[in-house]
Amino acid sequence: MTDLVDTSGPVTDGAVTDGAGPLQDFARTVAFMHDFARRKAGRTVEVPGGFAVLNERYPGSYDDNKLIVWSDTDPGAVLKAADQVLAGHAHRLVNVDHDRLGQAYAPAFEAAGYTHETNLVMVFRGEFPHDAAPVEHLDLPALLPTLRDGWRETLPEAADAVIDQLARRVEERLRGADTVGFRGVRTEDGELAAKADIYTHGGVTQIEDLYTGDRHRGRGHARTLMRALLAEAAGSDLVFLVADAGDWPKNFYERLGFQAAGHIHSFLRT
Repeated sequence: MTDLVDTSGPVTDGAVTDGAGPLQDFARTVAFMHDFARRKAGRTVEVPGGFAVLNERYPGSYDDNKLIVWSDTDPGAVLKAADQVLAGHAHRLVNVDHDRLGQAYAPAFEAAGYTHETNLVMVFRGEFPHDAAPVEHLDLPALLPTLRDGWRETLPEAADAVIDQLARRVEERLRGADTVGFRGVRTEDGELAAKADIYTHGGVTQIEDLYTGDRHRGRGHARTLMRALLAEAAGSDLVFLVADAGDWPKNFYERLGFQAAGHIHSFLRT
């Protein structure tokens, strides 16, 4: 994918804003994610090329304790900052929200023991549905059991305290945007089959954390939920999500009307 962000351009609140069309859309998604991360953070620390978010309530949460980098700097300086800022944590996570920079950093990070994941920012280019089925607006008491079940499927050996911490960190997201909602689809017997987050701020909407339980997959629950979320987001001038560049869900999102806008990178050491 062609590099879509010019880091020599003007920077506003942690994101580059330059150009028009796809370039501008990608820049707005990056700005949205950076601002969301800052607002929900327990505290932030400036680091070479970007900033770090930290939250002492959830020390085991990768997403709440990480570095976010987008401006060109020496990868050795970023690696050093990760060790310093995340000292005392069992993990090191660096998000690089710039395609060319992420590719350039990969050898140094992999040599330092990090695994590399590439994610795809996808922007909605289709027609918003007008016939979406209604879905449930979830409060935290309704959401938390499903989050615990999901993390237990992912981390079967983890202690209950760890699972509970990973589920409860969703509370921090409520500060991330003007409107933060949790939506779900239930089975006929009332079990929550699929859930997702929706965040809206400044005319931009992000759909995030779509999850369908193992035993409920292949029954159309995710599609029903996504159509409802798109209908809810119809008043926004930009709607996006982030998908694993190498996994099948991106094809599902393409069928719904999302198109690739750019790549971002994640480096993790545990």
